[in-house]
Amino acid sequence: MVLGASVNPSRYAYLAIHRLVSHGQRVLPIGLKEGVVAGVSIKTGMPEREDIDTITLYLNAGRQKAYYSYLLSLQPRRIIFNPGAENQELETLARAAGIEVLNECTLVMLATGQY
Repeated sequence: MVLGASVNPSRYAYLAIHRLVSHGQRVLPIGLKEGVVAGVSIKTGMPEREDIDTITLYLNAGRQKAYYSYLLSLQPRRIIFNPGAENQELETLARAAGIEVLNECTLVMLATGQY
């Protein structure tokens, strides 16, 4: 899941969606506006899912607050806090729920084979 998805090509979330798709990853982009990036539809709101492995965040800490319960309910294996999305409060909640927390850049992780 990419939270903070955008159809704006200058946004890192846009680039991440493209790179995830090119690396063969299934992507669920969630943003404020619907649209299509790399052939994948951006959803709005908090769609029900049960098969989320990784959540990569491109929202600042203030905007994440509304998603806390939703993100934790998905029980992902890990949450990646990209630069600018760091959030100690959500990190603490995620760790308490047994979710791996990474303060990394998804784009760098993909480029270096660490994703």
